[in-house]
Amino acid sequence: MENIEKKQAELDLRYIRMAKIWAENSYCKRRQVGAIIVKDKMIISDGYNGTPSGFENICEDESGLTKPYVLHAEANAITKIARSGNNSDGATLYVTASPCIECAKLIIQAGIKRVVYSEEYRLKDGIELLQRAGIEVVLSKED
Repeated sequence: MENIEKKQAELDLRYIRMAKIWAENSYCKRRQVGAIIVKDKMIISDGYNGTPSGFENICEDESGLTKPYVLHAEANAITKIARSGNNSDGATLYVTASPCIECAKLIIQAGIKRVVYSEEYRLKDGIELLQRAGIEVVLSKED
């Protein structure tokens, strides 16, 4: 591996570790997911899965299923940028689980050019859509 590629892989692991720590903020019991958006080596946004602002911090219903209005970590990070003065054109999204198709659509529209994730989700349609849109997708796992 070239030096530049090795440095990028090391950076990817650091940001993924940060996303994993951020996931700990989630109140969801089934799965905690964290996301960080990085542009020009600066973290410009972050998010974790959970209920919308002002809702109770309970992600699952009585039968243990995720409530339909729970936001994914990527959606929270992207919408946080919309409320700030920043933009995500050309940024990298680090997320602990591979994006679903709905989040993939948001990622494409947000101008994010690279997605790094650490855990495969059972559905691959989100990853396939990102690749179809020309977004670089990287699975980054610690050895």
